[in-house]
Amino acid sequence: MLSQSTDLYKNLQKRYSLKINLDLNRIQKVLTSLAFPHLELKNPINILGSDGKMSTLTSLKYFLEAHRKKITTFTSPHLYDVKHRFWLKNKYITIKEIKKYIKLIEATDLKLTLFELLTCVYILAAKNQKNINYHLIEAGLLFKKDSTNLWTDPMAQIITNINFQHQDWVRPKTLKEICRQKLDSLSQNTTIYIGKQHPKTLIIIKRILKENKSKQIYASSFKVTQIKDYYLYRDKKNSIPIKSKTINSEGLINNVALAIKVALDFGVPKKTIIKTIPKIQFAGRVQYLTVGKFKKLLNLNEKLLIDGCHSIASAKNLYNYLRTLNEPIYGIWGMQKNKLPDQFIKSFGNIFKKLITVTIPNEPNSLKADELQKIGRKYTSTSASNNIQTALKQISSKEKKIIVIFGSLYLVGEVLSKN
Repeated sequence: MLSQSTDLYKNLQKRYSLKINLDLNRIQKVLTSLAFPHLELKNPINILGSDGKMSTLTSLKYFLEAHRKKITTFTSPHLYDVKHRFWLKNKYITIKEIKKYIKLIEATDLKLTLFELLTCVYILAAKNQKNINYHLIEAGLLFKKDSTNLWTDPMAQIITNINFQHQDWVRPKTLKEICRQKLDSLSQNTTIYIGKQHPKTLIIIKRILKENKSKQIYASSFKVTQIKDYYLYRDKKNSIPIKSKTINSEGLINNVALAIKVALDFGVPKKTIIKTIPKIQFAGRVQYLTVGKFKKLLNLNEKLLIDGCHSIASAKNLYNYLRTLNEPIYGIWGMQKNKLPDQFIKSFGNIFKKLITVTIPNEPNSLKADELQKIGRKYTSTSASNNIQTALKQISSKEKKIIVIFGSLYLVGEVLSKN
């Protein structure tokens, strides 16, 4: 079944433009031709930002479903299966359904980019679900002209961490302009939740939203504090322990806390949230792999950790987690060309005992392993490898250690697929 998904996505990549062309005109024409299906979605919720969108959305989905609410979700990118972009009440979409909706879209004879096509597939699929309470929709690039910016009165708009990412798509290349592109077109008639931000970013955000008429709830309305081996969420009315064996970084904890605030406001009981937190899983986000083909290549005393971090902010989040560990740490690093690799790897200081670079398989925008090797050598012992499997074999030994595969969601997706 995975091969069918892979073949379908490769076919779509050939048929639809992979070039990012931010413009709402194309998708609006298609949705008009299809009789405005997006307007039939009850309670759409936008999740946008630079980092943390997926973990915030996932946490909120867990909480709402535990409260017996029916949910659809649209997320991007998928790690290894295109079906995983579309959650429909109690299951992922089928390949047959994707093909059916693509035929309806293509019948309009209007051109779309690949991401716009997938957005339309989600809208048609979500529209046909019955008794849905909320539709959780993750934004793609920026937001102002992103194909998910379709609702004037969404139920809520959730802003995760915004940082100096996607600077290639704004003029001038400044954090202020990035914030403006994400926040300028937010609804004037909704509730806007703003997650934890760098102080300088927060000042910019407040200035941009000063004239926005929507209710605004900032992360200052709640606190997250570490108490020994767990974290504690607190607001004026609630105190909720965040205890989990799978949520492994402060950045992820902050995203869970943001989702807790939203869930509480949506009427999810405190006791439901407490029971649900240990069940939350984040694929490819500071995740240990304990079984699988790649894990079998290693010795029992070697741990395998994967993280799709690809920005400087998310690199610092992973670094802050790694520095709490006592074992030697080795890295396998792959990255895309437009992700500031020099500044990214510099964020890890001397945390890695050794670094091995790889070219991300099946990713045309990937930096070559030898290009990354030249960058990595500035900061630590670095060599290049032909593939992930070979890199693991190069690192593996009887020494007790942690091996981290990181630098791209596409790289992590490849690991999960082959593992």
